[in-house]
Amino acid sequence: MQSNGPVAVVFHTLVVVFMLAPLGVICLVAFTPANTLTLPTTQVSLRWFAAVFDHPDFVASFVNSLWVAAIAATIAVALAVSTGLALDRYQFRGRAALNALFLSPLMIPHLVLGVALLRLFALIGATGSFVWLTLGHIVVVTPYVLRLVLSALSGLDRSIEQAAVTLGASRWTVFRRITVPMILPGITGGWLLAFINSFDELTMSIFVTSPATVTLPVRMYMYATESIDPMMAAVSALMIALTAATMLLLDRIFGLDKILVGEG
Repeated sequence: MQSNGPVAVVFHTLVVVFMLAPLGVICLVAFTPANTLTLPTTQVSLRWFAAVFDHPDFVASFVNSLWVAAIAATIAVALAVSTGLALDRYQFRGRAALNALFLSPLMIPHLVLGVALLRLFALIGATGSFVWLTLGHIVVVTPYVLRLVLSALSGLDRSIEQAAVTLGASRWTVFRRITVPMILPGITGGWLLAFINSFDELTMSIFVTSPATVTLPVRMYMYATESIDPMMAAVSALMIALTAATMLLLDRIFGLDKILVGEG
């Protein structure tokens, strides 16, 4: 069957509709004027969007999630780049073990990570700290960045770096002006992937957050267990709109193919 035939087009269209239908339903429910989760039939209302901004806990949790995700993604990029260079450029004892250590969070359920981190933080008296919450997110998101950085390094033409060294460039200059620009798509894509995963992290965060450091997914989970009003749909619709706007902006400025895939 041809990949561009009419059957393939219909199949791909149905898959896309199937994947996007839940998001569309959530966005429609957010505009209901009713007090329950129902689709608007006769009129639409923005009352639940206003209710989100009138709820200070949601605003504070959103800010917490932004800070945690941004810091965790940035530190994860620094760790992934340095580790990726070491794994890609050097052969040393324990290389495979180091690679497995950094990628192990991908294989461990986040529920197990949450319980383990809760126990660790309780033993060292670090529960309820923003710093330790961020550390837990760094552990979770670093493997995603490392995979993209290693992929970018594997396709790097080392002869360009060697030519710069023979012309007198220092190692720092080669790294800053040649290596980083050439693997920038992997770094940028890794940062975005880490930010998204950190911002959406729920299972592990439930165990390590405190009342002062509650993230938005945890706040939404807590609210959903106590109420069935459409405000959760409004929060979700706002997050969908924010994500879509961010992706469109990045596509306009850089191009998503260049950021996520590395195409020039």
